[in-house]
Amino acid sequence: MKRVAVDLHFLPCIEFFVAILDADEILISPQEYYQRQSYLNRAKIRLANKVETLSVPIQGRRPRLPLNKVLIDYRQNWQKIHLRGIQSAYGKAPFFEFYFPYLQPVLEKTHTSLWSLNQEMLTICLKLLQFKGKVTVCENLSEEQVDLDIRGQIMPSRPFTERNYYQAFPYTQLFGLDFEPNLSIIDLLFCMGPEAKKVLLSSIKKL
Repeated sequence: MKRVAVDLHFLPCIEFFVAILDADEILISPQEYYQRQSYLNRAKIRLANKVETLSVPIQGRRPRLPLNKVLIDYRQNWQKIHLRGIQSAYGKAPFFEFYFPYLQPVLEKTHTSLWSLNQEMLTICLKLLQFKGKVTVCENLSEEQVDLDIRGQIMPSRPFTERNYYQAFPYTQLFGLDFEPNLSIIDLLFCMGPEAKKVLLSSIKKL
């Protein structure tokens, strides 16, 4: 049984799901600390003429806090911005009408913490991908026996080519002639639907 420890990203990138694809159990912890400039509160989508970053604003400038203590800043109108951005980017995608109703209520909901939002998003994404493994919440990941620990590895500032999980496998995207790799998983879901898992399998880096 393969156990993988992960950071709880917001709408994780494709590399994240490729890395956990063969996991029987995914381990997450609300006690993991928030990291600045990470995917914990941001995700990348493709608009008509650029790649856009969706960012969830948090309270406080540099909170050295566990994820379940990091509060989302609802004074900013980020929910409508995210929903509008996703609709603009993927409203004409083949599977938008099928998958968007799963995501919309989560983005419209007021979550108590970044942990709560990210956990609900991960649960939905795994469901839409028909992921067979289970997610386990642990108090202390450092005390768990794991087969793979990818915490702190998948970061916006470090290209995926530096790691041994993901290689870009082009699929049909809505905009542009050049394929844009490693966007949020919603890009793959909206564009490829039930074929998304096959794309993930084809994206495993061959060593």
